[in-house]
Amino acid sequence: MHPNRMIYLSTKIIVGFLIALSMPSFAQTTAYPTKPIRLVVPFAPGGSTDVTARILAQKLSDILKQSVYVENKAGAGASIGVQAVASASPDGYTFLVTSPAFLVNAAWNGPSAGYSPEKDFAPISIASTLPMGIFVNEKVNANSLPELQQLAGKENLSYATAGTSTPPNITCENLFRLMWKVDITHIPYKGSGPALLATVSGETPITCGAMTGVTPFAKQGKVKVLAVSSDKRLASLPNVPTLIELGYPTLKDDLWTGIFAPAKTPNDIKQKMNQAINLALSNPDLIEKFDQNDLLPVGGNIKQTSDYITSEIDRWNKTIKEIKSKGSN
Repeated sequence: MHPNRMIYLSTKIIVGFLIALSMPSFAQTTAYPTKPIRLVVPFAPGGSTDVTARILAQKLSDILKQSVYVENKAGAGASIGVQAVASASPDGYTFLVTSPAFLVNAAWNGPSAGYSPEKDFAPISIASTLPMGIFVNEKVNANSLPELQQLAGKENLSYATAGTSTPPNITCENLFRLMWKVDITHIPYKGSGPALLATVSGETPITCGAMTGVTPFAKQGKVKVLAVSSDKRLASLPNVPTLIELGYPTLKDDLWTGIFAPAKTPNDIKQKMNQAINLALSNPDLIEKFDQNDLLPVGGNIKQTSDYITSEIDRWNKTIKEIKSKGSN
């Protein structure tokens, strides 16, 4: 595990420790909630953030004894959904479920993003993480990342992502423009699900994005996964090398899914939601569904989550400053 990453809780720790830790205090907290809770996902359905939110919502409904539902508000590099939560009542009935795009968009666009991660939101939990992948349509004449680099020097190519100023967009701009010195056109979609389908169909030859939902298409031969951003190869795709193996250790940009509340949400509500999420992440059925989507459960308390988000803000600010200083756009 990279030293500046949150320490991922193993399944055994989650199942044993978190249940024992969370249940007594959980039962003693306020009567909240008394009505349905909305989880706003600022991307189209089908991507890793949406999948995490929907699996989590099912378990939270059982734990909180209230309906917990997902609402997709996609567009503008995830800003539309983020801004909607920033302006929502801080009463514990609206939460943002988002990816690092939440931080990247603000770091890249500054005040024009329309929100501040530090001022407008309170971190609640990191629910999951998974690697990013670089994959191509079956008809693309490249079976490895070096072959894609050679092809990009000869042909006009394009790549899909979940949107402008999202982590996959920044990572692949870094790889293609700064490292490879090639011009591959960026095509933003409204989520990693639509981006994946664009490459499966051949509409856009390359996708840089979350690995959720990719493995089945890879096993069917409809896409070729050329690299993943994890520390180790995925058990579901053991023949696919990591970016580290391929000589790109600085491109280890895994994609987490975090839950955030509007900034002025009361502490007792934030604590109860954090405890409920930890309990949900300990559920064997949830763990199995996460595993089917190459998702790893994370969890942890609010302080751990806040410290991690602070480190991520610093990391992305530094990365984007370096990219801009080298003239990428």
